[in-house]
Amino acid sequence: MKGLSDLLQLGNPLLYEVCEPVLQSELPLVKDWVADLDQVMKEIRAKYNFGRAIAAPQLGIMKRVIYMNIEKPIVFINPELTSLSNEMFEIWDDCMSFPNLLVKVKRHKSLTIKYLDEDWKPQEWKMSDDLSELLQHEYDHLDGILCTMRAIDDRSFKWRP
Repeated sequence: MKGLSDLLQLGNPLLYEVCEPVLQSELPLVKDWVADLDQVMKEIRAKYNFGRAIAAPQLGIMKRVIYMNIEKPIVFINPELTSLSNEMFEIWDDCMSFPNLLVKVKRHKSLTIKYLDEDWKPQEWKMSDDLSELLQHEYDHLDGILCTMRAIDDRSFKWRP
């Protein structure tokens, strides 16, 4: 079982790599990956008091998997973002890979996420506001993009209070 010490930190070259799609033959592995992601998210919540979702590459699992647990656990396998709104909003974004740093970014106000669930069934979810921002952040991880790379300007950084 992976833990907080396995979480990749800002500067780790793996965080900047594009992840490979999950193959259907790899579906049995997803359960273990999700258990590890859940464990690390629980440890982040206990230590830093934040964390609603985590992307597989943050644990060095270079596959297109996002795990979210707000009211219930949801696994997004091979997600695709579509219908990104033209309307944008600014937010101070945080990341488990650099938990004390906040970065001001612009995100789409709404989007649709298409993905496969843990039974390899296609799903679709229209989301807006904080969920839209959250999934854009996690999806960026799958493409090797960190919120530091999306900062609005060179003054868009601050330490968590």
